[in-house]
Amino acid sequence: MSRTVAFSTLGCKVNQYESDAMAKLFRDKGYEIVQENAPADVYVINTCTVTNLGDRKSRSIARRARRQNPMAVIAVVGCYAQVASAEVMGIEGVNLVLGTNERMKIVDYVEDLGPWDKVSAVGDIMEVAEFEELQIDEHGDRTRAFIKIQEGCNQYCSYCIIPYARGRIRSRKIDHIESEVARLVGHGFREFVLTGIHIASYGKELENSPPEAEALSLIDVIERVDAIPGVKRLRLGSIEPMLMTQAFVERLSQLKSICPHFHLSLQSGSDRILKRMNRKYTAAEFLEVVDRLNRHFDRPSLTTDIIVGFPGETEDMFEETMTLAAKVGFAKIHVFQYSAKTGTPAAAMKDQVEPSVRHDRSERLIALQNVLESAYNEKWLGSIKEVLFEGVPELGIKEIEGLTPDYLRVKVEAGPGCIGKIAKVRLEALTEHGFKGTLIEEA
Repeated sequence: MSRTVAFSTLGCKVNQYESDAMAKLFRDKGYEIVQENAPADVYVINTCTVTNLGDRKSRSIARRARRQNPMAVIAVVGCYAQVASAEVMGIEGVNLVLGTNERMKIVDYVEDLGPWDKVSAVGDIMEVAEFEELQIDEHGDRTRAFIKIQEGCNQYCSYCIIPYARGRIRSRKIDHIESEVARLVGHGFREFVLTGIHIASYGKELENSPPEAEALSLIDVIERVDAIPGVKRLRLGSIEPMLMTQAFVERLSQLKSICPHFHLSLQSGSDRILKRMNRKYTAAEFLEVVDRLNRHFDRPSLTTDIIVGFPGETEDMFEETMTLAAKVGFAKIHVFQYSAKTGTPAAAMKDQVEPSVRHDRSERLIALQNVLESAYNEKWLGSIKEVLFEGVPELGIKEIEGLTPDYLRVKVEAGPGCIGKIAKVRLEALTEHGFKGTLIEEA
């Protein structure tokens, strides 16, 4: 009887990719992957440390795993384990602490441990210079795959702990990216999302390499993946606004598979707050990027992250953010109330904003986001879009769900035979979370 392993994954899409890759390592050694709340021989908790709440969730999941099986081996990996390894080692029941490197060795580590052993395998991430090659063979819905192309961040935004958790930028070799995408095309995947900790930095650590080295940038990677037979859609993960130069956008707009959905991380519409955040652009420069994308793509879906209540943010500065958001007309805004993260420069700033003010500003921005999202969606009513169906129909429910290239969520009445396929759909009506559509024909 095969041993079992359960994964709990917190945080970003990069973490999900890495959990899928570690699951492959366990599967290759004969393990069965079970649900995270099921009894298992091994529990792997892939942590996030963006907020202190993420740390608390990680600790809670580790304790729950020990209750589920007192004889299990529990491994805590990822960003929280990297930046607070001693704290994680102190959690009752944790056997292995592994950071954001050497995940390739996780099965070997686990198989050397018993339920009473404790080992920390966390090294100095700032000394790591090579991208750790991991691969996936399966992914949730089996139609859309996240491909990790880059690791680390050199930006050091004042609110962010991630550069300390992930280390300096490292880029994945292009032939490894191409081979993984080609292999996953053969497994039935139709859409690929290029992701990483800071994908705009792809190749930048190689800029001073010898002339004979192949120096590639993100746009080169995108073009190479676009050229792989069978890639129907190519989507970018969160990107820095200043990546979108005129030359970059012109090359991007020529590609057959690129999705006109761009998640441009704004964070604030106030130049004074952007400077305090150590962001590398102004509000005017952000608007120039938006204008550039609107010129080269038809009504592109522009989504963003905004932090409200950052230290020093006045009412006038917050209103600058509201004004800029309305001017852009975002399709979706992910709103975050500022939360001081231990170890970041922003946490030590003296002019912290009161929680009640942060909450009020969050509510006001969410209300604006709802108006903007509805306005964007209304532009597409009556149009015909290609939808990649991903959802599995619930028992007795005849509707299935999918996404358009510009990330509109659509439900139609159709059989499960459409799952994993791209079909043309007329967008007939707005719903709370997207559209109700009518199937026209399979693409």
